[in-house]
Amino acid sequence: MEELLKKYYRPKLPHMWCPGCGNGIVTAAIVKAIDKLGLDQDKTTIVSGIGCSSRAPGYLHFDTLHTAHGRALPFATGIKLAKPDHKVIVISGDGDATAIGGNHFIHAARRNIDITLIVYNNNIYGMTGGQYSPLTPHMAKATTAPYGNVDRAFDLAQLAKGAGATFVARSTTYHAKQLSELVAKAILHEGFSVVEAMTGCPISFGRQNKLAKPAALLAWQRDNTISVEAAAKLPPEQVAGKILIGLLHEEAAPEYVTEYAKVIKQAMGGGR
Repeated sequence: MEELLKKYYRPKLPHMWCPGCGNGIVTAAIVKAIDKLGLDQDKTTIVSGIGCSSRAPGYLHFDTLHTAHGRALPFATGIKLAKPDHKVIVISGDGDATAIGGNHFIHAARRNIDITLIVYNNNIYGMTGGQYSPLTPHMAKATTAPYGNVDRAFDLAQLAKGAGATFVARSTTYHAKQLSELVAKAILHEGFSVVEAMTGCPISFGRQNKLAKPAALLAWQRDNTISVEAAAKLPPEQVAGKILIGLLHEEAAPEYVTEYAKVIKQAMGGGR
């Protein structure tokens, strides 16, 4: 681990995450995936918006962009179009990706651009006061929902698949090894890939929902999830109420940058 720290992290301590926050586990899973794949650091760009998770690129020794709230995917799209040979990874929170950034999310998926999006889903706006987000569970409490959130939450995986993402996966900070393996597969996939990383926020979400201890959040992830492989072997009634983790969807489809290059060639008189 010391070698990974020296190679992939900038020496910026103390970090800004709260005690017990799962964001460090997710960030480490991404770094381990990059190391496993042997990616060229000079050809790997990491982009983020605004939020607790979006501070992660500041600690990572790559070309990084910390952009406007909800706008990480448009910036990443520009990078991928300008540098098609670069691996582009976007780090975003549940609010950043699906609230103010929701339109960018669905259109990046629709285009099937070769970008990997890692959504750190802690079910809350952790950095700005604990407001509920589009991924806060139904009737969970938040500062803006002290009696429970009446809105139904998005199923991020179904949203991504429905919008056109060609790789969709989900894991948790409790299943850190699986999470890193899924991130590696997502990076290798040609097309828009989404990994939902369920992470714990003991301060803003946990305190309001009787999960203030970090270990309690990890135990919740363990007890309320089930792998797609295990779920396939069980009757529906035993799977009801569980959250599926693992590789949820993968398909091949034309990739946006490649298709756009064909249009440019045609416009320049080169034909298709």
